[in-house]
Amino acid sequence: MTRADVARAAEAVRARWPRRPDVGIIIGTGLGGLGREIAVDVEVPYRDIPGFPLSTVESHAGKLLLGTLEGRPVAALAGRFHRYEGYPLDRIALPVRVLHALGAGTLVVSTAVGGMHPLWAAGDVMLIADHINLLGDNPLVGPNDDALGPRFPDMSAPYDLALAALARAVALEQGTTLREGVYVAVQGPSLETRAEYRFLRALGADVVGMSTVPEVIAAVHEGMKVLGLAVITDLGLPDALEPASLQRIIATAAAAEPKLTGLVRGVLRRLAA
Repeated sequence: MTRADVARAAEAVRARWPRRPDVGIIIGTGLGGLGREIAVDVEVPYRDIPGFPLSTVESHAGKLLLGTLEGRPVAALAGRFHRYEGYPLDRIALPVRVLHALGAGTLVVSTAVGGMHPLWAAGDVMLIADHINLLGDNPLVGPNDDALGPRFPDMSAPYDLALAALARAVALEQGTTLREGVYVAVQGPSLETRAEYRFLRALGADVVGMSTVPEVIAAVHEGMKVLGLAVITDLGLPDALEPASLQRIIATAAAAEPKLTGLVRGVLRRLAA
């Protein structure tokens, strides 16, 4: 992915919306309610943005929402992309690079996940404290463009500590239980076996998903501050494993979405203060 690719996509967006977003948002599976909270000026379908992949997963709208949330100009990706859809990771990361090129210095990532912590429940919201990349690839593989970021970006704190502290304070103020843990990214699209859940838990992961990590790596590479929030939509407890379905996952995410929206709005409100 080159600077020219990023610039071409960013210019297509600026032609429709000349404002500069402070914050970029990625809206995960079943969490579309967050997008409905934005006072949208312009919607840009992904097909109209050069180089953007197209969303193929149910509940991913496939459009960029440009407008205002809590008094701040925002650009929100309503729908993301996944390795299991056949896209290379550098292309999956392109939208994040475009958000940064448009002016966003902060990225809020939301995602639906499977929970592996035995004391947590479906519908809980988790602050992503760290992640493990088991996708078998990295969006930075290939020639590095120093204008986009360093060859070897530091990943000692990919999720911004100050933003995490804000999220904890907002959760306490709103009476929302906010779990905190480690996200592991796997390729999918098949869900995990009992043995795989045991393996992932033994590695130190609390939740598992099929996205997020490439976007966060690209954001860190660009120098963005990242806040990661996950909604637990199903439980991967090997000794009590039940069949999961996309419909149930989407329904659980939608039911928990107001808590996520409240957290994001509260964080943006405090950023604006």
